[in-house]
Amino acid sequence: MRITEGRLLDRVCPHCGGIERRAFGESESARGELASYAFGWTTGHDDERFGALTIGIGAGNEGGGSFHATVREHEGAYAMGLQDEPFEDVPEGGPDLSRDEGLEHPDLKYVWWVADEVMAQDRRARWMLHWMFATPARVTRAVYDGREQVATVARDADGGWELTDRAADPGDTRDSRLHQALDRDQTLLDVLDLEPGHRAWRRRLRGGWKRGAY
Repeated sequence: MRITEGRLLDRVCPHCGGIERRAFGESESARGELASYAFGWTTGHDDERFGALTIGIGAGNEGGGSFHATVREHEGAYAMGLQDEPFEDVPEGGPDLSRDEGLEHPDLKYVWWVADEVMAQDRRARWMLHWMFATPARVTRAVYDGREQVATVARDADGGWELTDRAADPGDTRDSRLHQALDRDQTLLDVLDLEPGHRAWRRRLRGGWKRGAY
C-alpha cells in the first residue's frame, strides 16, 4: 500500500491552551483502492496522552463512510479502538460511522489495514507516538534552550535518544523529551526510524541526513 503524506495543521486549542496538530494524507492499495486519513493529537493534556484517527473510504458510494478511532499506549506499543465521536473530515469519507456501525461494516478489515500502514509509513505518526510515550532524550544545553538546531541524532545500543548541536559540549546535556525537539524542528521527522546503535548527522541544518553506526 502506498501512503502519501498531505498537509499538516497546527492551531491553538481554544479550550486547553495547547496545540492541536492534525496530519492528513491518502492511501492507495495495489488494486487501486483509495482511502483518505487524518490523525492528530492535542498537547496540554499531559495527564492522559492519546491520539485520534479518521479513515475515510468510498465517498459517494453505498457503504462508504468515515471510521473514527482513538490511538492509545498499550503495553509499550499502541492500540487503536473505534469511537463514536467524529474526529476529522477527510475527502474519501462518507457519513460518520458510530463505533457499532464500524464494527459491523464489511470493510472494517481493510480500514484497519489502512490504519496500520498509516502508522507505519507516515513520518508524522512517529511524532505522535513519541509524544504519547513521552520518549526521553538527552539533549545538549543549546538544543534544550532552543538556541541551536540539532546536528546529530543518535540512538545507543539500548535505544536511548541523544540530540546534539554542531558545537556541542558532550558533558553539558539535559534530560528532555524527544517530541519537544520535533515541535521546534520537523526536519527531524526524517530520522525517527533510526535503529538502536545508529546515528544520523548533517553538516548543513537544511541539508540531507547521513547515517552510520553509532
